[in-house]
Amino acid sequence: MSELIFVRHGQASFGKESYDKLSEQGVEQVRILARHWQQNGEEFDAVYSGNLLRQRETANELLSLVKHQPEQSLEDPSFNEYNGDPLIRIYLRDHCAADGNVVPEWPIRDERLFQKMFEPATSKWIRNELVPHSDDTEFEYWHDFQRRVHSAIDKIMENHNDGSRVLISTSGGVIAMAMQRVLQFPDEQVITTNWMVRNSSVTRVKYGRGKISLTQFNNLAHLERPDLQHLITYR
Repeated sequence: MSELIFVRHGQASFGKESYDKLSEQGVEQVRILARHWQQNGEEFDAVYSGNLLRQRETANELLSLVKHQPEQSLEDPSFNEYNGDPLIRIYLRDHCAADGNVVPEWPIRDERLFQKMFEPATSKWIRNELVPHSDDTEFEYWHDFQRRVHSAIDKIMENHNDGSRVLISTSGGVIAMAMQRVLQFPDEQVITTNWMVRNSSVTRVKYGRGKISLTQFNNLAHLERPDLQHLITYR
């Protein structure tokens, strides 16, 4: 059996000029994971990432665990996170007031308010109720996101077999969509699962001989010590 090992990127820089960069705490989370795996003798045959900066930075901290010591991860934009900004902007423009909410100023800097708007926006997204205008150029339809992630996973499983262990540095939404590919749960459950995935967490999938199964989800063994639990984050 072969194995896919998904790692959600470390904490990003929410509320900063660029979200797409690991925070200092995010770098620390991933470095602790790398040390944890080194101590356990973990080794991988290849490492993939999306081409978002926070995904590549996470992969870079794990390169020493990959055989043949590659200089960088194998980048595949299919593992990029969905872009939540256009989803929220369309929701604020077309649905927020009708839902009885006060339309907040954009961009939203407060994490709780952001989550409050993000949840109904993604709910409407998966039901195909968000209608982009011509200037919503970064909008991606739900089924397009689903198709690219499922296809990327199938391609890796086709190209890496015979006991391969493949590391994938990606984001929470992609990991949740990968879980749908494995467990075949409905679309609504993808977003619910997305909210659960923690920074630097590990999810493992075994595959081979026509079978695929989840063996570990959202694991944070590297941060479970009492003196490290303050590093556990969701965003």
